[in-house]
Amino acid sequence: MSTLTKPNHIGRKISRIRELRDMKQEALAYAMGISQQTISAIENSETVDEERLTEIAKALGVTVEAIKNFSEEAAINYFNSFHEAVNNSHFGNNNNCTFNPLDKLVESFEENKKLYERLLKAEQDKIEYLEKLLNQK
Repeated sequence: MSTLTKPNHIGRKISRIRELRDMKQEALAYAMGISQQTISAIENSETVDEERLTEIAKALGVTVEAIKNFSEEAAINYFNSFHEAVNNSHFGNNNNCTFNPLDKLVESFEENKKLYERLLKAEQDKIEYLEKLLNQK
C-alpha cells in the first residue's frame, strides 16, 4: 500500500508540511540537531513517537495536532478559499504597488547614513575622552 493511500502516515504528513514550508530535509535536520538521513527515515515511517513528533512540530513551527490532522485536501481547500477571499475583497485583483521601491531604498540608505554618522561621532567622542585620560597621567 503506498504512503499516499494511508491517511494516517505521519511521516508523509511531516514531509508535506516541510515541503509546504519550503524547507529541505537538511534544514529540518539542522534545526533538530540530527542527520538528514534520520529525517528521511522519519518521513518514511508510518508512525513517530510523541516526543519526536513534538520536536518535529516545534522545528516546523506547527502544532503536533496540525501534523496529526494534516490532509492534502484540507490544505488545498484552505489555499483556494484564501485565494477566493482575496479576489472577492475590496482589493480585487489590484496588484499594483502603492509605493515606489526606489523611494524606500533611498529612504533606507538615508537612515543608515544617519546611523553611521551617529556611530562614528560616538567613536570619535570615545577616542577624545581616552586621549584626555592618557594625557592626565
